[in-house]
Amino acid sequence: MNTRTPIQSFGCAWIIAWSIATSASPAQAVDDVKAIAPVEWNQWRGPARDGFVSGSLWPDALDQSRLQKLWRVDLGPGYSGPIVAGQSVFVTETRDKKTEHIRALDRKTGKELWQSGWDGAMSVPFFASSNGSWIRATPAIDEGRIFVAGMRDLLVCFDALTGKEIWKVDFMKAFESPLPAFGFVSSPLVIGDFVYVQAGGGFVKLEKATGAVVWRVMVDGGGMSGSAFSSPYLTTLSGTRQILVQGREELAGVDPDKGNALWKTPVEAFRGMNIVTPTVFENRIFTTSYGGGSFLFSIDQALADKAVSSVWRNKIQGYMSSPIIINQHAYIHLRNQRFACLDLNTGKEAWITTPFGSYWSMVAQGDRILALDETGDLRLIRASPEKYDLVGEMKVSEKPSWAHLVVVDDEIYVRDLEGVTAWQWK
Repeated sequence: MNTRTPIQSFGCAWIIAWSIATSASPAQAVDDVKAIAPVEWNQWRGPARDGFVSGSLWPDALDQSRLQKLWRVDLGPGYSGPIVAGQSVFVTETRDKKTEHIRALDRKTGKELWQSGWDGAMSVPFFASSNGSWIRATPAIDEGRIFVAGMRDLLVCFDALTGKEIWKVDFMKAFESPLPAFGFVSSPLVIGDFVYVQAGGGFVKLEKATGAVVWRVMVDGGGMSGSAFSSPYLTTLSGTRQILVQGREELAGVDPDKGNALWKTPVEAFRGMNIVTPTVFENRIFTTSYGGGSFLFSIDQALADKAVSSVWRNKIQGYMSSPIIINQHAYIHLRNQRFACLDLNTGKEAWITTPFGSYWSMVAQGDRILALDETGDLRLIRASPEKYDLVGEMKVSEKPSWAHLVVVDDEIYVRDLEGVTAWQWK
């Protein structure tokens, strides 16, 4: 069975190239990026699903002389990030609290190429209502198909060229599961001929071509517990290929073929707010949670029931912002709105800043991080364990920006609550 698409094959090669780059000095890491071919933004957190960016080197400064606005398109509200493939940018939106839509826009002009919609609105619990009841999950695109998660536990597959619906799966009907309290939040993952989603109160594998369910595992009853926030991540640990699946209460390594859990461990969090995408560091797993802390786990599957051990735990708490790892340090935007650098070898904080906005999305290249604050401020930061090193910043949106930042070669896409704006590095 073919389990690797051309994009994912490139992603694996890119990860190897990047691991070489980040093991070198920061200056050498930047030089090595030049040899990496640019790729498109096909899914949550980019081609390798870890926030790293290839292509043209970023400028050494960030201001209005370096970043030019290309176009802007107004949209209904939404939290899901854009994806970019070929000459198209794909964005989602919620309209009139009744329907959800995906729109394909011309990458050069922002002109609409097509749009499709479906019934899909819902209301999140009252204590989260201030953040809106809008579509949340970032789509994924693969081999001409785009996979979109609707809030009411739907996965819809469209032809990326025409917008024609190919198939739709209603997980509540398929599994007789309740509507997740926060909707379908986790972003789909495509591996070879299959798409994987955290939906229907569990972790589901479907045929990419037809939407047929292959298996459902890690079933927890749906509802509040089943509203998985974190997105799955494909990796290899100790020579074993697996998908990291973080639910509301536990983290597991799942065999992508058979669906069995190779190992699992609880992850403490307030009301199950395990939201970030777990990150792999030197064959270990780093994650951080609201109300729980930050954790580094070591995995040894040969130890059967004791396969998971805690390397260290730190009291600092991430929230919704998935971390960036550079040169053995994790850079994390925290629950208390501060930005922190954490030494992954010791679990100790290198530094913590004063507060910023409520949420950051981050991408990285070489030793630099580009961070989009929910306030609409874009910051270029040099990653250093010595200090918080701000290179430059500028306002790129007057509206709150909760969707993930997208960088493709010299293009930057910012999705705020009322539209999407394309920028270009000079």
